[in-house]
Amino acid sequence: MSDLTVKTLLSTPSLTLRNVRCTGICRHRSAEECVSATQLNFPYRGLYLRHLGNDRAVADANHVMFFNAQEGYQVSHPVEGGDDCLSLDLDQGLLGELAPKALLQTSADIAFRAQSQRIDARSQALVALLHHGLEHGTIEPLEAEALALTLVSRSLGPRTARPLTATPARRRLADRVKILLAGDLSRRWALAEIGKEIGSSPAYLTQVFRQVEGMPLYRYQLQLRLARALDLIKRYDDLSALAAELGFSSHSHFTSAFRQAFGRSPSDFRRVTTAKAN
Repeated sequence: MSDLTVKTLLSTPSLTLRNVRCTGICRHRSAEECVSATQLNFPYRGLYLRHLGNDRAVADANHVMFFNAQEGYQVSHPVEGGDDCLSLDLDQGLLGELAPKALLQTSADIAFRAQSQRIDARSQALVALLHHGLEHGTIEPLEAEALALTLVSRSLGPRTARPLTATPARRRLADRVKILLAGDLSRRWALAEIGKEIGSSPAYLTQVFRQVEGMPLYRYQLQLRLARALDLIKRYDDLSALAAELGFSSHSHFTSAFRQAFGRSPSDFRRVTTAKAN
């Protein structure tokens, strides 16, 4: 039995949006697979590793993943629970128009140089609005298309584009930290505890993570927690309980961080994602 569930949320001449759920039952590398057209993948729950030859990339809610056409890859799940992703197939001419040339390979076909790129909090909010809205019928197809193109532009544009300058060894160290954080989002880690788990000094760990990801480790964890809140928020009437589940020290801390990241309070965002379609 396949551990993948794929649900088409929207299909238009310009793009197709699907929700892809993987149970993550198989913890080891999958058989090699590929996609027929270059696509973007936005994880919003859980984590997986994408293996491309000897290179690997951590797929979590802080990244957009690039799947190039006919490029063989494998997937593994080092953390229990599987993952959910919003998968976007965009008209290749449109994708070529939106993607900065610095991100693309020099070939006739549209293909990305890297496996992934970090996205910001507003991009995460767009992912949540799309999958919540399309799942519950609260947004029209035209609005969803506009949101999807905004998501692509924001994720690929100069604001978030940054070359990977760290060495492969440092990237692997940062990847191990990401996997550790994803394994327990509610845990309030101390740097010394992370260093002990990873086998690195806190000072070196902090320096390497900032170099690889361009942000402090605590900020990265905060974005993961807030991205998880976007996914869970429609299930909670008591937002204080949600804040506690995600490891925030208080409801006010959660509300402040959420508002700063997404431009509105958790209760306002919940109203938008649970509103009934007219």
